Amino acid sequence: MNRVTQEVVVPLEVAHDEPESRLMGDLMVLTKARLSLLVIVTTFVGFCMGTRGKLEWLPLISVTIGTALAAAAAAVLNQYMESHVDRLMERTRHRPLPAGRMKPGIALWFGIALAAAGVAWLWFAANAMSAYLAAATVAIYLFFYTPLKRKTSLCTVVGAVSGAIPPVIGWTAAHPSLDFGAWILFGILFTWQMPHFLAIAWMYRDEYRQAGFVMLQRDDLSGCATAMQSLLFTLGLTAITLAPFFAGLNNSAFLVGACALDAAMLFCAARFLFLRNRPSARGLFFASIIYLPLILGLMVFTKV
Repeated sequence: MNRVTQEVVVPLEVAHDEPESRLMGDLMVLTKARLSLLVIVTTFVGFCMGTRGKLEWLPLISVTIGTALAAAAAAVLNQYMESHVDRLMERTRHRPLPAGRMKPGIALWFGIALAAAGVAWLWFAANAMSAYLAAATVAIYLFFYTPLKRKTSLCTVVGAVSGAIPPVIGWTAAHPSLDFGAWILFGILFTWQMPHFLAIAWMYRDEYRQAGFVMLQRDDLSGCATAMQSLLFTLGLTAITLAPFFAGLNNSAFLVGACALDAAMLFCAARFLFLRNRPSARGLFFASIIYLPLILGLMVFTKV
């Protein structure tokens, strides 16, 4: 799920002396706890934006729990499926499965249990539409994005679809309809992920290539195509973030703030295109990390 996910940051350290601390650290790595937090945030925003009238906290907590369980399931099962290649990359070889700290069978059944619990939770605590969407995003992540990573650079686009669904789950839990507002949220998350993950793929291109992952176009030796894609998707992100204002979902303060944030993202994407080096890719990556919570927070606080 949340591809938003998947390839970021160095794994949590788990080399604690006490077995309980080691196990807790391993579980956090296995479920990608920090990235699941991002899923929770986007689900929260989707629920807030989809709510008509007073915000109901119990349904909000319920949908975030269910979505978090599904996101954790996708993370666990993805690592189960890729444990053999995770051993080949420095940034992933210390994870519990490739390092041998956890048996694959345990991880498999743990992931299946989390997936079943997440979908069932959403079915009973929210509605059928939210449950179907959670099941779809786990399935897309595991059965399409994960195998495609070793075949085509289009895997990034497929993965972005999976990562853009959590806010729609939140929306449909509050307002069970896939109307324009839900598609706006999907579009923002989808277009945001592309420059975010293309920057990561460029920074770690040698490790991905060594592990057999095709995260970039094979013939893009200069990085020009990758950086151009980042800029084009950032332009798309800029256009979509204006939609909430013109659709009447947010007030003029959102429009002003969104334009400022979009300008910063466009600057970083253009810089990556002109320089095409690790510092410029890293700059775009960190800009995207700062951008997302700010734009989502702005959406919630300026909701009409």
